[in-house]
Amino acid sequence: MVNPNLGPTPLNRLLSLDILRGITIAFMIMVNNNGGAGAWAQMHHAEWNGLTATDLVFPTFLFVVGVSIVFATEARQAKGDSRRQQAAHTVRRAAILILFGIIVNSFPYFHLDHMRFYGVLQRIGVCYLVVALFYLWDRRVSSKIVMLAVVLVGYWILMRWVPVPGAGVPGRDIPFLDKDVNMVNWLDQRLMPGHLYEDGITHSLRDPEGLLSDLPALGTALLGLLTGIWLRGRKTLETKGLGLAAGSAACLALGFFWSIWFPLNKKMWTSSYVLVAAGYSLALFALIFWVVELKGWNRKGAGKGLAWPWLVFGSNAIVAYMVSELLGSAVEFIRFHSGGRVWTPFWYWNHWLAAHIADPGWAAFAYSFSYMAICFVPVWVLYRKKIFLKV
Repeated sequence: MVNPNLGPTPLNRLLSLDILRGITIAFMIMVNNNGGAGAWAQMHHAEWNGLTATDLVFPTFLFVVGVSIVFATEARQAKGDSRRQQAAHTVRRAAILILFGIIVNSFPYFHLDHMRFYGVLQRIGVCYLVVALFYLWDRRVSSKIVMLAVVLVGYWILMRWVPVPGAGVPGRDIPFLDKDVNMVNWLDQRLMPGHLYEDGITHSLRDPEGLLSDLPALGTALLGLLTGIWLRGRKTLETKGLGLAAGSAACLALGFFWSIWFPLNKKMWTSSYVLVAAGYSLALFALIFWVVELKGWNRKGAGKGLAWPWLVFGSNAIVAYMVSELLGSAVEFIRFHSGGRVWTPFWYWNHWLAAHIADPGWAAFAYSFSYMAICFVPVWVLYRKKIFLKV
């Protein structure tokens, strides 16, 4: 039974949101360390156009950031923080996220000549900064919907009809969404030559977190913000849950329809991809919300135990991500000889699993899961000590 005292009032904190954040960061760690080429197709990003489960991880985390902005802003306001104080806090937090992103990209060598300045945390920092300041400045839902339409439709126009200098109009002079010749890559190659993610890997001057594609990424955070506003409203929990489900259906339908003309593409963060990814994020959120907030899963002893791993990850999500990204680079310095070969601990562990698990997909999954479990340990220690590191 639903506790009648829980609605219709504003929610101050959602356990379901913490669980969603934890699930997302755990899966993010796994797909970033997926065990190599033998991993299942859904544990790899789509090569270009298309969608896999892995392509949904980053936008889900950015969606969660958007939802969290509403709850964090209202909580700080309730404590008496002025708008100026909150704005200063937002700018400082965004700057730290961007700095952390550069550290993650550059560790352990920090070669300035080819240092990558774009990245996952940088995109989160930029989107958080813009959307959080926008929410501080204007709380109206209508302005968020207008901005969402502007960034998604505007990006479509830029990519589809604005000529790429020196190449021509996409869809007429050059293929639409060509891997290397498009407006996003053209801008990045001029702003950050020698500092792009794929420079030394595929020799195709391209970065999946390029500057111009931050524009539609704002749409992902805005959809999260709109979800947060909906959940903070004075509605019953049943109504809020139904709203999440309806929002999921609407985003999926519109996104897949738009993809007929503007294909789903994570590396370009296309507008159709924004909507479809948000639709799946909302679907998962709706399910967790129904189980936890409506059915009282979090108020039952067994249920709380099942939620515990995701709460641990969700409570220090950025720490977990930093650990996962820095750990692999740090362990590369540990090398030993075995069987006439030189190994690092993670290479050896991956090879051992592959030798003992016949199916390459399961072997890769075992490696991915074990890496995630190792990253769980430091955040579990922080959780036990009730230390929650906030940027």
